Amino acid sequence: MMRDSLDLSGKRALVTGGTKGIGAAIVTRLRELGATVLATARTPAVGASAESLFVAADVATAEGCARVVDAVRDRLGGIDIVVHVVGGSSAPAGGFAALNDNEWQQAFDLNMLAAVRLDRALLPTMLAQGSGVVIHITSIQRQLPLPEATIAYAAAKAALSNYSKALSKEVSPKGVRVVRVSPGWVETEAAVGLVATLAKQMNTDADGARKALMDSLGGIPIGRPAKPREVADLVAFLVSPLAASITGAEYVIDGGTVPTA
Repeated sequence: MMRDSLDLSGKRALVTGGTKGIGAAIVTRLRELGATVLATARTPAVGASAESLFVAADVATAEGCARVVDAVRDRLGGIDIVVHVVGGSSAPAGGFAALNDNEWQQAFDLNMLAAVRLDRALLPTMLAQGSGVVIHITSIQRQLPLPEATIAYAAAKAALSNYSKALSKEVSPKGVRVVRVSPGWVETEAAVGLVATLAKQMNTDADGARKALMDSLGGIPIGRPAKPREVADLVAFLVSPLAASITGAEYVIDGGTVPTA
């Protein structure tokens, strides 16, 4: 019964940021469950086959979003599931004084406006068919910001979370569910690279650098970061019929990092 309920055969999905880390894990999981998944990112995944459903686009721009919407129409013929994964921060460390207007704008373009633009273009199809699921990947930094390095990113993710809640109230009565997934530290390829860099800087090994990172977050009670596949499994549940009554909610997957409920 559980297997049948998780069957996504016939569903058409879009995953942004779908070639690395959490996004790649979600693409793989949804395809395993039978969905037809279009992935988008600025560049294809290393080793991806020519037959893979993929569109190269920078969704931090209006033009990139338009390219993705065209691909959804032309290659999927419609849409049932949208998972907004793309996000991140390239701003310099140094707190508020280190960030200029351009860095703030980049943070919001990537972490907030990409989702807004794609939702605005794709939701009418879902509303017309009376069904669909939108997942916004936020971050525990929306409520646990790290001001030294990611103040703009955290603010953009907080805005995304607020927007997502408002959107759920508008479209859920019309059959479209909107749900937030809020990861803490996830051990992606980029996170592994960061640990290696920190280990060199701190003159320690990977385990020591990993612990220092966890300590900087106030600790992770389960003793490790999450795996991309674990986030993907949560997303798969939320887009499935098993979660048919879930909308407007936020699911935190952080190993207990955030110290309050």
